[in-house]
Amino acid sequence: MRSGLSGYLVLAGVGVSGVLLFVAAMLARRLLAPRDPNPAKLSTYESGVDPVGTGWAQTKVRYLAYAFLYLVFAIDTVYLFPWALVLRDSRLGVASLVEMGIFIAVLLVGLAHAARRGVLSWVNDVD
Repeated sequence: MRSGLSGYLVLAGVGVSGVLLFVAAMLARRLLAPRDPNPAKLSTYESGVDPVGTGWAQTKVRYLAYAFLYLVFAIDTVYLFPWALVLRDSRLGVASLVEMGIFIAVLLVGLAHAARRGVLSWVNDVD
């Protein structure tokens, strides 16, 4: 007879083993990784070039909009692949087609809104 807590014990065991595996990997890296600290390795650099100026710089918020648009379309592709498999089933095909039509319509409304606001214009992006 199974106890009601056996599922929680399995979950706790998986969690503890995950933490132990992480700690073991970090310890192995600390013990096995080569160390050769020198001033050149310890200096700050950005993209292989020494930094110029102060550490404070303003960036455009427009890049955040590009990141959100990328995220939306990445999620869209993740959703489209399983949908193509469901569409082959004759019982779910019509309902799934309507659902996907609504989903793509919402994406197109968002894309039209972004285009109308000028988020997709690369021309004005250069200072």
